[in-house]
Amino acid sequence: MVNRVAQNTSTAETLWMSGNEALALGAVEAGVQVASGYPGTPSTEILENLSDYKSVYCEWAPNEKVALEVAIGASFAGVRALSTMKHVGLNVAADPLFTASYTGVRGGLVVIVADDPSMYSSQNEQDSRNYAYAAKLPMLEPADPAEAKEFLKLAYRLSEQFDTPVLLRSCTRVAHVKGVVAKGAAETSGVTPGLEKNPAKLVMLPAHARGRRVAVGERQQKIAEFAETFAENRVEMGDRAMGFIAAGTSYLYAKEAFPHASFLKLGMVNPLPEKLIRDFASQVDTLYIVEDLDPFIELRVKAMGIACTGKEKVPAIGELSPAVVRKAITGEAGAAVFGPVELPPRPPNMCPGCPHRGLFYNLNRLKVFVSGDIGCYTLGALPPLTAMDTCVCMGASVGMAHGMAKALGAEGLGKAVAVIGDSTFIHSGLTSLINTVYNQSYSTVIILDNRITAMTGQQPNPASGSTIMGEPANAIDFPELCRAIGVKHVRTVNPHDIEATYAVLKEEIERPEPSVVITRFPCVLTPAEKKRPKKPFHSNTANCTGCGMCLKLGCPAISWVALTPAEATAMGKKEKQKGYTIINETMCIGCGQCLTLCKFEAIVAGEGK
Repeated sequence: MVNRVAQNTSTAETLWMSGNEALALGAVEAGVQVASGYPGTPSTEILENLSDYKSVYCEWAPNEKVALEVAIGASFAGVRALSTMKHVGLNVAADPLFTASYTGVRGGLVVIVADDPSMYSSQNEQDSRNYAYAAKLPMLEPADPAEAKEFLKLAYRLSEQFDTPVLLRSCTRVAHVKGVVAKGAAETSGVTPGLEKNPAKLVMLPAHARGRRVAVGERQQKIAEFAETFAENRVEMGDRAMGFIAAGTSYLYAKEAFPHASFLKLGMVNPLPEKLIRDFASQVDTLYIVEDLDPFIELRVKAMGIACTGKEKVPAIGELSPAVVRKAITGEAGAAVFGPVELPPRPPNMCPGCPHRGLFYNLNRLKVFVSGDIGCYTLGALPPLTAMDTCVCMGASVGMAHGMAKALGAEGLGKAVAVIGDSTFIHSGLTSLINTVYNQSYSTVIILDNRITAMTGQQPNPASGSTIMGEPANAIDFPELCRAIGVKHVRTVNPHDIEATYAVLKEEIERPEPSVVITRFPCVLTPAEKKRPKKPFHSNTANCTGCGMCLKLGCPAISWVALTPAEATAMGKKEKQKGYTIINETMCIGCGQCLTLCKFEAIVAGEGK
């Protein structure tokens, strides 16, 4: 039987951990032996922290589908396995997830999926609880780091007890908040590692799958019965005038907003404990459902014929908070915990010296339509670069550019390119490039190869030459790979060399057949680049005419100083000159892009430091 989360931790060693750190510790204590994932905020740090524990084999997979398949294989081999990803990554992993629900497990198998309400670092809001329902899988939802660690251990016991993969839903707030976590004892699964032939269970031919579908239905019934007595679905009776059903962080928000109300705190959000819900609802005067994003619990409670209030009042868009919940229920915002603080606007920007900047400057010059993708380089859509016109999901840029070409033809297409990062190309761009070549498209694909998965924090990928464990690894040769799939025209450029890059782009875009341009220069935040001696440029303000060409790069190291007519005259400049630019030498790394654009010798190379 699955045990309740330990409440008395006074004798245990306690740690101050984020939710992601706690999940990593939970995986170690659960006896996980294989962990595979793909970096994506807010889930990234789980695997990064787990890789520090040498008892667990960890890897970054090319994408989430591969990561889950690796974990399924390890589970079939009889060991406890983990796969980590963010909410949009679960879309990529959905194919193996739904069938793994039929096969079941040998060693425990858990998928941690981190949702991102309010889209702090995502292209959409998505409620992963819907995947649990659709795939017929149990899902646990912790509220804080301490629960995150213990719920992960519970998930492995559930997985083996009921022969099922288990989903654990985290979110941005749980992932990154800090809390007190009790260090616990290590567990073992009791499953003997090794390969066992069992095709009726593991080979999903239609004849086998039909039998397994019946088994899944029987399993659902058993877990539904179990949910009624699952200790983490707990009732906290208070004032019976108001009753709340909530899970995860939504429970904490509602509890803070209405500390004296009655609560049914759900630890398992799929399946729901119907009898427990009916009993709780019968004991309160007014029932509220508080949950982030979709009315997942609300719809099922209403389907039971139970009157309740949910999304009529509680927002379905954005992240909740105690203030949001209180205002939604009472109409009163309450006193602010922190007063408003006036801060200057700080729009996101590429780092000083980012190699992507030179590329997008040139794409803006060429006035091309840019089919974009997911990565740091998505910031190329913002002024002053303003050089990205679409962005949908990982790997979509290449396929969309091909679709545009087929929709409009070679003449109607005009100038259009696809841009995609190195890690994203490996993730899901390669198959689209194969399709582009196979179906004889016209588009130019630009692979932005900065040797790292930069957007999520400089994680290595199959082109980086190392693994998450710090071991040397084969690095993909992009030019050879592209030629191998049939691309005849493959060019590699240094994007810091603006004019050379411009010439190559112009030539390749005009080709009436597929071509690939690889812009190659390391991310400035990689360890090797951080150690490289810097030669920052500095400003010769006497020569600056205020033309503003260097500002078109949008580099944070370059700023504008406004001048009044009197100040311009005093500096010996034309009275109509509105200002000049200066370089912050502390921020400048000496990439040289601005030097190329300045025609007045107002930017001077430094001596290095």
